[in-house]
Amino acid sequence: MLEKFLDRVDFESYDDLKKNYKVNVPEGFNFAYDVVDSWAEQDKTKKALYYCNDYGVRKVYTFEDLRRLSNKAANYLKSLGIGKGDRVILMLKQRPEVWVCILALCKIGAVCIPATYQLTKKDIVYRCNAARVKMIISVDDGYLIDGINESRPECETLRYTALVGENIPEGFIDFRAGYRDCSEEFERVPNKVTDPMLMYFSSGTTGMPKMILHNFAYPLGHIITAKYWQRVEEGKLHLTMSDSGWAKFAWGKIYGQWICGAVIVAYDNEKFSAKNTLELIQEIGLTTFCAPPTIFRFLIKEDISKYDFSSIKHCCIAGEPLNPEVFYKFRELTGLTLTEGFGQSETPVIIANFDGIEIKPGSTGKPSPDFDVDIVDEDGNSCEDGIVGSIVIKNLSKHYPAGLFCGYQEDDAANERAFVNDSYNTGDTAWRDADGYYWFVGRNDDVIKCSGYRIGPFEVESALMTHPSVLECAVTAAPDPVRGQVVKATVVLTRGYEPCEELKKELQTHVKKVTAPYKYPRIVEFVDELPKTTSGKIKRAHIRARDSKNG
Repeated sequence: MLEKFLDRVDFESYDDLKKNYKVNVPEGFNFAYDVVDSWAEQDKTKKALYYCNDYGVRKVYTFEDLRRLSNKAANYLKSLGIGKGDRVILMLKQRPEVWVCILALCKIGAVCIPATYQLTKKDIVYRCNAARVKMIISVDDGYLIDGINESRPECETLRYTALVGENIPEGFIDFRAGYRDCSEEFERVPNKVTDPMLMYFSSGTTGMPKMILHNFAYPLGHIITAKYWQRVEEGKLHLTMSDSGWAKFAWGKIYGQWICGAVIVAYDNEKFSAKNTLELIQEIGLTTFCAPPTIFRFLIKEDISKYDFSSIKHCCIAGEPLNPEVFYKFRELTGLTLTEGFGQSETPVIIANFDGIEIKPGSTGKPSPDFDVDIVDEDGNSCEDGIVGSIVIKNLSKHYPAGLFCGYQEDDAANERAFVNDSYNTGDTAWRDADGYYWFVGRNDDVIKCSGYRIGPFEVESALMTHPSVLECAVTAAPDPVRGQVVKATVVLTRGYEPCEELKKELQTHVKKVTAPYKYPRIVEFVDELPKTTSGKIKRAHIRARDSKNG
């Protein structure tokens, strides 16, 4: 399959990969037809999806199963009047229907809008009206049912609301019953590669969420993510820890993995449990694994040495920078090396520790092939090594890489800020060392400006993580009348430690010794848990917003 889209598949070194990697985007490419259905045609028994949950349910779906089910769903959606360019929101957690619906929408040329099940009425109304959504397909969760019911009168273009599950109240379509008896054959709907295919809403940390639009070339951009960073293997099990509503799902649970012929693990868990996750990994014989650093911290604390990790060949992390302490401890306990990657909802992986790169713990790695990555100052000039600047993708007029988003839909101001000097500015900051490694500092929004200093939260978090009392932490800016902002650490303690003033002072002193003294947290708050997305990513913006309100 990979040979259909790459001039070369195997490379001798990172330099060879960076220089000679080239993805070919066929005219009219459609992931559902040209990858999933194509695998089904080659081998009707080829496994594609392994569904499991914490209640003992285990079920395997082949590519042929997904071809048939997505055709049935496409026929049903078409019968409702859902067609090319229509926008459909999916809030399906990790039910098998999320894969079926994504493929069905791809086949009919509709735009899929994945969404988390944590949305409130306000979120649903905003997304429906901003994107002119025609249909919502959701799990039969009571919280979501209530939110959709309350939202419907204010959603101007919404025509259909469907549920997946057993609890189907009046006024909702039973989606499973609707497509159950539809035809298993579906005539291909032609599309252009430049047609809209997928839309994500940004996290909205600096205002209302932006609409991030991807076209039909997007899946091919994730060959880099799956093959050369996650290192998935054909016919082997791959698990990325992510809810279907986040872009991490597109990164790790459908596109690149299925192009490579890997078997995706759909772990439909309601709440993360380190014990349950470790037991599942041991039970199913996982080969490759990807998760945010937060999850690896909890796996380590659960006494990972009790579990058999011998089937795993490769582990990687994304979503947040990797603290060196976690890197070393995980390698000590498992013998596995965690490889970091960086990207956004707007991109596939654009910086990573690829095969052949000597790992520098704490570094994000080196630029992806197919992406001209640089670090620039506020005037757009390339920064010298060691100088913090913005991460950009350059020379877009010469080469617009597959996987880079088309722009922010209907937001000229956001596009003008992001696309400058023939480059896309990610809004994230880093510095590059003399060996070409990139070291992540943080979002421009996350950088703390205290008494004239610019402090990246990651370095302070890494320093705190070396103290035995710290299970996890989030470092943010807190408002201060004198300094403008000060460093605040929100800390979850490990078992055996209790919050007290003496421990606060001990942590402050510890940071002063591990890193530059001016970076120490002037405020330390102990909490039982940190606010996180369903994929385990810490919501620092939530902490900042709360502190600003209370301040």
